[in-house]
Amino acid sequence: MKLWIAFSNIVLKDMRAYYLKPPNISWGLVFPVAWTGMFFIKSGSGMESILTLLPGVVSISILFGTTSMLAVTVTFEKKNRSFDRLLLAPIPLELLMLAKTSGAILFGAVNAFVPIVLAMFLIGHSHIAWAEVLPAIALIAVSSTFLGLFIAVSVSEVFEAQTFSNFFRFPMVFLCGLFFPVASLPVFLRPLSYLFPLTYGADILHGAIHGGNMLPVWVDFCALAGFCAVLFYVSLRNIHKRWII
Repeated sequence: MKLWIAFSNIVLKDMRAYYLKPPNISWGLVFPVAWTGMFFIKSGSGMESILTLLPGVVSISILFGTTSMLAVTVTFEKKNRSFDRLLLAPIPLELLMLAKTSGAILFGAVNAFVPIVLAMFLIGHSHIAWAEVLPAIALIAVSSTFLGLFIAVSVSEVFEAQTFSNFFRFPMVFLCGLFFPVASLPVFLRPLSYLFPLTYGADILHGAIHGGNMLPVWVDFCALAGFCAVLFYVSLRNIHKRWII
């Protein structure tokens, strides 16, 4: 019970203190909404074109929302040494970092429904395989959050975290099959696509929203789960190596 109280208090504190920080507003909310509006306006009001673009803008909304959140909640607290006090708390490090990342996961998952709601408003009800979309959104949010955690524990300043995040985020926009198939990339770039978790999450969304999976759904889900585990493990290892003496 005490661990659960500590977990919930950390999550609530981060939500109150950091959700409306300028980096989160600009990169986590304004940027995905701008991308959503830009692509939907360009595509017109046709159902097929909007459904084709929807998986990409959903993925972008999650990616930028989660990674921007971690750049603030972890890097800022480490810079101010308030994170050091959390490390002294009598709770396991794994539970502590899950608490620090839960807010970002929730933030990214909520972000995902901004383009979905807008698309449904433009085209009305459409058949979407929610049984695949909802767990895909959850896993994309978790993997993107843990990627943000890995970045946040690798730098010491918020601006460094944002810059380092863009080193991953912008290539992922073009390499992960968000708006055009991975098969259409140059042959030498295709292997890079499979090194990013967003490739597998976007593939699930494409299949669930308008059909045409690149890989079997179970492979995509297993790959996403594997990325989540590896990124969380590497992040914890970096914390032990860099922050815990």
